[in-house]
Amino acid sequence: MAVLQKIRVKFGVLISVIIALALLSFIIDPGTLETALNSMSSKFDVGKIAGKSVSYTDYADDVERYTKLNQIITGSSVQNEQTQKQIRDAAWQELLDKYMFEKYAHKAGINVGQDELVALTSGDMVSPVIAQNPYFMDESGQFSTAKLVDFVQSIPDDESGNSRLYWNYLQNTIRTQQYYAKYGALFTQSNLSNPIVEKNLIDGNNNTFDVDYVVERYGFTRDTTIAVSNSEVMAYYKAHKDFYKQGASRDAEYVVFEVVPSQSDVMAASEEMDKAYAEFTTTDNMKAFLLRNSDRSLSSYWYKDGELASVSKEVSEFVKGAKKGAVSPIYKDGNTFRAVKVMDISKLPDNVSVRVIPATDAEKITPELLAKLREAEPMNMTQSYLLPGLEKVFTSPVGKPELIKTTQYGTVLAEVVSKSELLSKKQVAILEKTALASKETFGTYYSQANRFSTIADGTLEGYKKAVDSLGVYSHRVNKVTEGTSNYGAIDQAREVTRWIFEAKEGKASQIITVNNDYFFVVALKAIHKEGFTPVAEVAPTIRENLYMEKLREKTCAEVASKIEGLGTLEEVAEALGSSVIPATGLSFTTAAGADPALIGAASKAEEGKLCGPVAGESGIFVFSVKNRETGSFFTEDDARNAAAQQAQYASRIVMSAMMDNAEVKDNRARFF
Repeated sequence: MAVLQKIRVKFGVLISVIIALALLSFIIDPGTLETALNSMSSKFDVGKIAGKSVSYTDYADDVERYTKLNQIITGSSVQNEQTQKQIRDAAWQELLDKYMFEKYAHKAGINVGQDELVALTSGDMVSPVIAQNPYFMDESGQFSTAKLVDFVQSIPDDESGNSRLYWNYLQNTIRTQQYYAKYGALFTQSNLSNPIVEKNLIDGNNNTFDVDYVVERYGFTRDTTIAVSNSEVMAYYKAHKDFYKQGASRDAEYVVFEVVPSQSDVMAASEEMDKAYAEFTTTDNMKAFLLRNSDRSLSSYWYKDGELASVSKEVSEFVKGAKKGAVSPIYKDGNTFRAVKVMDISKLPDNVSVRVIPATDAEKITPELLAKLREAEPMNMTQSYLLPGLEKVFTSPVGKPELIKTTQYGTVLAEVVSKSELLSKKQVAILEKTALASKETFGTYYSQANRFSTIADGTLEGYKKAVDSLGVYSHRVNKVTEGTSNYGAIDQAREVTRWIFEAKEGKASQIITVNNDYFFVVALKAIHKEGFTPVAEVAPTIRENLYMEKLREKTCAEVASKIEGLGTLEEVAEALGSSVIPATGLSFTTAAGADPALIGAASKAEEGKLCGPVAGESGIFVFSVKNRETGSFFTEDDARNAAAQQAQYASRIVMSAMMDNAEVKDNRARFF
């Protein structure tokens, strides 16, 4: 009984948990229970920040919130891969600020109080986040406190919750920026110039010298009398272990079968092009025609001579001398067919300087609008950098204000201030068709990949056998990280990386399809775990470093013995079977390519004295300083600027240092 009582006391909680799980298994679906348990596993964490685990669910919620914010700010729900990455990075940065940066800022005695936030949002020190936000600007483009107040007061009435979401985002951004500004000031404002360091910096940069030297090169023949023991390698490894930190990575090989159009696919595209070409030359609705028949839609861009070369050299050459309405023949460029038609010709500037102000609901130009327009700063616009809807300004006369209706900004009042030189430009329509692989072609390449995969049979040995028997090229990739997405010129290949990190060493994959254009078969050769690189992997490099250290010491001792008692460089050169080499105008800043050991020793050596031997990177040096001059081109201001740059550099790397100290683990690449 005593034993049973002891079990109850010591293991009561554990037994309760086991019983609870057993009961749950009766009332909860096994799949649901497995999901719940998995959600508590670190395997499903996207990262760890200062000991705080970041679950996939929480991070996904943050990403969704930033996605909604992006839609609010840009007014568009369209997101390409780059935009999605920026959104994910913004969500991750918020977590770094919350769990890491602010923690270190507080330790440094920094805080951002409520009164300070009020002043930054609506007081006498409004943050640029608010002051430069178009939401809070009046018709003249100036910050309006009234507009800010109206926005905040309207938040409770917004049933969508978008206004509150955006306002919370703005406040958090202002607060975070204030923390960064204060923390950065610790570096910039505490940058005190040490007079001794400043003097040494000035002297070192203004000190130039001429040197004659003799050098005994190490040579390329291995010195078999120098040995490096395993114990020396291990001692070096232990003394420099921090240099061998590594993240998790993998070594792998892969073959890839690229799906490219067959000759019959190219012929089919050529026939389709021929059928469309006749209508292309005569159609009255070019925009609709190209939408139905071309891989390239109609563009309103005006091209000057040579700009179309980025599309096609033949197209560019044809358009250069063509008249309005002219249609080119069909040009073939690889698997792509093109024809071009000149739609219009005009003389237009490359850029225009324009004043623009909002003029919502304005029916006519009033003196008040004109007065505000004259106060606005001119904006430089090009076809590539243009407010949507203001294309008209390229043909508008200079100095004539006009109301222009735009779909995005409503009515605006615009005035062209100046234009660059007028150039002959042309609008063109391009009929373009690129041959695509047919189902039959796709099946042919899949069959090749499947044959390789069958021979490989899921193992590295089988993979090598398949490479040899089929004669395909195997790509080797070492130190693949979880963030790797590109393999050679093939991007967005995350599927390959995920397999590599989930597989066991010595295994080969089945077919991995990437972008429907590439079939991969991958073999995993080696797994490198996060931590320290094993000594066996770095031993060859360490052994070589130690060998060079011993070679320098031995060669330096041999040179010292050979030149003992000699008084001139000429005698030294004769003793070493070498010659005297002159070097002029050396200094710390102008000695690019010179051996650092020679520069350092010569900068402090007594003029006219035979010095050495000095062990350098490329050989052993014996030298004499012939002449030394001190200039004044490097001033105290230069020294202070150099110190300020160092302080700025320190502030830039502080985030990296914080992440190391907080042991930040970013595993997002496993999921995105």
